[in-house]
Amino acid sequence: MRTNERPMNISIDIQVACSSEDAPDEDSMQRWVSAAVRNERDAAELSVRIVDEQESATLNHQYRGKSGPTNVLSFPFDAVVPEPLPILGDLVICAPVVMREALQQSKTLEAHWAHMTVHGVLHLLGYDHVGDNDAEVMEALETDIILGLGFPAPYTENTLDPKV
Repeated sequence: MRTNERPMNISIDIQVACSSEDAPDEDSMQRWVSAAVRNERDAAELSVRIVDEQESATLNHQYRGKSGPTNVLSFPFDAVVPEPLPILGDLVICAPVVMREALQQSKTLEAHWAHMTVHGVLHLLGYDHVGDNDAEVMEALETDIILGLGFPAPYTENTLDPKV
């Protein structure tokens, strides 16, 4: 550990709600979440639910008003509590969409899983890409994190528009 880094306690509850042999292992998920949280929190708790297209589409419609499945949905914890809690919230990642996008974007499956995990965690931390300035900040941060994990930059000419 570098001297300027704070020790982190990150707890992840991983739920695999679909048959996906290509879902990442717990160690990979822990590494990606830790990289995304960086030094923004001393402790973090979150749930990651890996789902099929049907569950993703249902949640996407219910919470975003959009039809069809999507790669990752983020549900930040926003309850009013008397003392701060380490809970970040929940991520829902659609395994078939991640697999399809990795192929379309000429990425390794692991690189795209890492990117979707980092992207979702940044949303849980309050980052967004609705406006152009916010998108630039978030994409630059994602790129730095993904490169730091040893993967290629996530936003290249082959990738899909992240604002969709």
